[in-house]
Amino acid sequence: MDAPDSAAGIAAEAAAGPPELTYEDIAGMIEHAVLAPEATEEDVRAACDLARSYRVAAIVVRPYDADVAVRWMAGSGVAVGSLVSYPNGIATTPVKLYEARDLLRRGVKEIDAVVGASKMIAREFIHLETEMQQIATSCRESDAILKITFHTDLLAEDLKSIACKIVKRAGAAYARTTSRSMDDIALFRRLCGERAKVAATAGTLDELKAAREAGAVRVTTTATAQILDAWKAEIAARAPSETPPAAIIKS
Repeated sequence: MDAPDSAAGIAAEAAAGPPELTYEDIAGMIEHAVLAPEATEEDVRAACDLARSYRVAAIVVRPYDADVAVRWMAGSGVAVGSLVSYPNGIATTPVKLYEARDLLRRGVKEIDAVVGASKMIAREFIHLETEMQQIATSCRESDAILKITFHTDLLAEDLKSIACKIVKRAGAAYARTTSRSMDDIALFRRLCGERAKVAATAGTLDELKAAREAGAVRVTTTATAQILDAWKAEIAARAPSETPPAAIIKS
């Protein structure tokens, strides 16, 4: 038998276009956030149940919910994440390090550390890089990952570029932009290259798709159910309808 024509095969694949996204492609991007100050323990439990049911990548909880979330999510395949110096990154370095190490000790596997915009604007880059390197080292020792969050809507273009350098030099797994600007996501993706991935935020399925197209591989959202229900409906709508068999006419 002749070998298949590789050129023809490549042309056929190109004509067919990229493979269609699956449910897991989108669910695997989502970090379900339960961070509202008024959220009760029952709200946290419900959020954990939702994250497990929808099979998302991670759930992000407040630090004082870490213990129960780690316990409830055991064996689910959903990572538990939490926050350091949320929301503005204004804690001192020793406090940030204690926060991160305490969360890691409690079993959290994804740490999201917030960088203070004022320190970026003041160009205290060595301070910030050293701070994040120390947190990243603690994460590696605990087999956890570090995501570094920047308030990019407050930063000039040159500072966004330096933010990505800090992420790469610190050895963090992700750079997160808090803005919903696709330009910021694309910039982070281009500047981080293969050294770090990009995380963002989204409130709708369309926003998530746009963020993915711009280069994000993770998004934090509180609208997990709405996004994934809409995605399941979209998948169902594109499935070919079954044609009922023709009636058999007996003579």
